Amino acid sequence: MKKLFRMSLLLVISALLLAACGGDKKEESKALSEDKVLVGVTGGPHEQIFEVVKEVAAKDGLEVELKVFSDYIMPNKALAEGQLDVNSYQHKPFMDKFNEDHGTDLVAAVPTILSAIGVYSNEIDDIADVPENAKIGIPNDPSNGSRALVLFEEAGLIKLDDAKRDNATPLDVVENEKNVSFVELDAAQLPLMLDEVNLAVINGNFAASHGLNPSTDSIYTESIDSPYVNYIVVRKENENDAVIEKLRKAYHSDEVKQFIEEEFKGSYLPKW
Repeated sequence: MKKLFRMSLLLVISALLLAACGGDKKEESKALSEDKVLVGVTGGPHEQIFEVVKEVAAKDGLEVELKVFSDYIMPNKALAEGQLDVNSYQHKPFMDKFNEDHGTDLVAAVPTILSAIGVYSNEIDDIADVPENAKIGIPNDPSNGSRALVLFEEAGLIKLDDAKRDNATPLDVVENEKNVSFVELDAAQLPLMLDEVNLAVINGNFAASHGLNPSTDSIYTESIDSPYVNYIVVRKENENDAVIEKLRKAYHSDEVKQFIEEEFKGSYLPKW
């Protein structure tokens, strides 16, 4: 009986050790298919551009399937969780902040376009005419929120704490002569709120999807040297996969560049 018990105990211990060893073993990363890729985009210009990329990629034997999102968070969550192969809608500062907040390892793989952020208003024609106590709408995500505040600092409306400029929030405004207040809203909702605020900062894709052109309708836009270039983003484990080079080739094609220049007329600029 004792012998049987000892044998049973040894079997249990062996099973536990094997399970522990198996638990330490990491799954090998799986390369993305070279023949088909699932791409997450936001509705509007990023979707429109990728429809052209899709046509160009097909000539190289790559099938591109698009999944369209209406916000900035879900495309990154879906990518991190493996529900997408890549996404295309964001600039690197936004991606870096998302990685920091969510413990993810997304990487900027292919530069695409600069989507100029602009200031829009239904009642003001010049940034210099912002009234006292104006209510200003800005994006509520950290990277675009700080980007908007830097834009207003460049315009001379406010002054930010130098040490906080890269990640500024309304709490980091140290000079505010006109006593303006900032209303933080979801970026996609800002075009719909122009009647509720005196002015608002709107990202290029959301502006375009509501019939607004940064080059003609905004009262102030950021510099063309802006660091907020958009990228095709991928999980770190897949950044060197062959399909990424295929996407780069398709996106950086003459056909796509011509489409961007003709369709958006300066609202979006090819950055390659």
